[in-house]
Amino acid sequence: MYFKKYTKQRSRSFQGLRSFKDTLPKNIKKVINKKGHIYSETLSNWKYIVGESLFKVCYPKSFKNSNKFGVSSLMIMVKRGHEVDLEYSKKEIVNKMNSFFGYTVVEKLKFTSFEDEKKNFLQEGNEKEIVTNSKYQNKINDVKNEKIKKSLIELTRVFKEK
Repeated sequence: MYFKKYTKQRSRSFQGLRSFKDTLPKNIKKVINKKGHIYSETLSNWKYIVGESLFKVCYPKSFKNSNKFGVSSLMIMVKRGHEVDLEYSKKEIVNKMNSFFGYTVVEKLKFTSFEDEKKNFLQEGNEKEIVTNSKYQNKINDVKNEKIKKSLIELTRVFKEK
């Protein structure tokens, strides 16, 4: 392999196949290393981490990494009325997350409750069920392009199933 010198992004790089992580700019690498990886993995494996029953009533909102002033914490949105269930399983969730990643990722969980405002809408001429928040449903209905509108509706359906 031939090593290049004096490139703008890195002091040294090589020609040939590179991993995706090496092709990213330095600023984006810092953001991904800081919290992007942990939060995205938590989102994709949330059902496994909390279990089937809690998966239906809560989801992770944000992840705050630890620094010298505070500990790493995960903000979780909980449907109103299910806060006690989540409070009792708090220790299990922290242990499962830390064992999933292999090191201490989360030390503290914070809960925020919300009202469940999801409504079912039926599209005219199409019998499929659409489940979105009412404010987003209005925005989707304002889209003029039918292909984009259908794909947004399908996207909301996929998120609902997950």
